[in-house]
Amino acid sequence: MRAVAALPAEKRLALVDHPAPTLEHDTDVLVRMLDVGICGTDREIARFDYGTPPPGSDYLVIGHESLARVEQVGSAVATLKPGDLVVTMVRRPCPHPECRACRAGRQDFCFTGDFTERGIKERHGFMTELVVDDERYMHVVPSELREIGVLVEPLTIAEKALIQVWDVQERLPWTAPGTRPGDGHGQRALVLGAGPVGLLGAMALLLRGFDTWVYSREEAGDPKAQWVESVGAHFLSAGSNTLEQVAQTMGRIDLVYEATGASALSFQTLQVLGTNGVFIFTGVPGRKGPIEIDADRLMRNLVLQNQLVFGTVNAGADAFRASIDDLARMHGRWPDAVRTLITSRHAPEDVPALLTSPGSGIKAVVQFAKE
Repeated sequence: MRAVAALPAEKRLALVDHPAPTLEHDTDVLVRMLDVGICGTDREIARFDYGTPPPGSDYLVIGHESLARVEQVGSAVATLKPGDLVVTMVRRPCPHPECRACRAGRQDFCFTGDFTERGIKERHGFMTELVVDDERYMHVVPSELREIGVLVEPLTIAEKALIQVWDVQERLPWTAPGTRPGDGHGQRALVLGAGPVGLLGAMALLLRGFDTWVYSREEAGDPKAQWVESVGAHFLSAGSNTLEQVAQTMGRIDLVYEATGASALSFQTLQVLGTNGVFIFTGVPGRKGPIEIDADRLMRNLVLQNQLVFGTVNAGADAFRASIDDLARMHGRWPDAVRTLITSRHAPEDVPALLTSPGSGIKAVVQFAKE
């Protein structure tokens, strides 16, 4: 069957003939892939910055943002049936008994680093026609989200981040356990970057009541700026606003959601984080030279203003469930805006050229089956 693969030894991408999978365990589920999203990770794999084939394979089937239709289920599968729409989680646990995270089903917090990931690290991904995986890694998507369900996985980045925000901010006496969780009303959030992760994060913040601002390099009037304003957030162009001006315009910045992978911008923004604020890193910068930072100022602010900084990667089942629920809420509140996040759809044959050329638009999706 057709699959899009990275061949590290040859430093090329190709459409390959990949063996069709079969059910091997009674909890296995066979799905037909419908849509696979393209993200920055796929482009980095296409540049061979990383990406590791499974043992014994000379290629890695790429793709980790998926939407599929269940075709066949094992005899012990209880929560899925043929015809269901599903998204599949990306990371699988490491084998080490001492890793408490993986043994608890939270491989997104793996201690050892010996996890595997579909389409990224030692496990084939979703850019193919048929996939088999265990029932526990699949989540049902409502049929009304068929057109946009492929956005579930990129939205899990914000969902996991916000789950952690509510946990860590219980340190504040007025948000102690027992108070209403997930309420951002009266708080200001700044999103760095207007790519898919940033825009989905902005909507997740808006759903929770945050006064939300997006800071990106596009100019005011750009389609992305118009999109931001159409959902009720504010857009600030990096070309015409310094971060000091951003802080003056916004007032106290309670939360920063970084979605750029730009380390210099991120640490400059950390300098304007407000008292009791939280800064969330989600991007992974490329391996470049060192940057200069005002370490004294950052450390002083962190201590004297009770600030918190954390990074987040991958997502657990709780974030996938929250993502599906929130995507449905977004679809109900901003149907046109959510649909227009997907700006292009492509055939599998187009992917090698697509990943090696400059990206455009917001989210590109590869279609393996049309319905």
